[in-house]
Amino acid sequence: MRVVVTSRSRERAEATAAELGEGAIGLGAELTDPDAPQALVDRTLEELGRLDVLVNNAGAGQVADSETLEPAEWQRIIDIDLTVPFRCAQAAARTMLAAGRGVIVNVSSLTGHIGLARRAAYTAAKHGLEGLTKTLAVEWAARGVRVVSVSPAYVATELLAGTSKAGGFTLEDVAGRTPMRRLAEPSEVARTVAFLASDDASFVTGSSVRVDGGWLADGGWEHGAR
Repeated sequence: MRVVVTSRSRERAEATAAELGEGAIGLGAELTDPDAPQALVDRTLEELGRLDVLVNNAGAGQVADSETLEPAEWQRIIDIDLTVPFRCAQAAARTMLAAGRGVIVNVSSLTGHIGLARRAAYTAAKHGLEGLTKTLAVEWAARGVRVVSVSPAYVATELLAGTSKAGGFTLEDVAGRTPMRRLAEPSEVARTVAFLASDDASFVTGSSVRVDGGWLADGGWEHGAR
């Protein structure tokens, strides 16, 4: 694979592409701009000549009391976590469907399957993303495009560190709630994405793969980080 990395910051995208090595490309894009997803696809085709896989990984977190959640904050999370993946999938699919092949991997969340307090917008968006995955999968399956989702639990990232401060919980709380007693590493999620994008998963579509250390299988909340 040759990889195109995108970020709101072109510099960050280019730095990440440089870490991946020769052949990777970093592009800046503000994907909440309605025209940006198609422009990103067009630029990818100009640079590489084809598009085989889209990973919808752009996202934002939110922790707030539902009764005081501001309309603008609700809309921001819905736009980034649900509308942007749809627009990116739509833009990518125009090329993939014409070629008769392609894979779209939506990075969802455990909150796409359960509810967590003080995460109304985020949970609604991720539930929506799971529904979108299923709909696009059945709509495009016969035309050669697979659509799947990956649902991680808490992952050891800078984003989680900020969310934990806003949510009033610690990373130790999260690890204690997880049956495997630790957070996921980004590489563990990435390897699942890579598998789903590969020919090894050629008959997998419309599915959500949970990378959660047993979180959703465990019904107990006595040690829960809420």
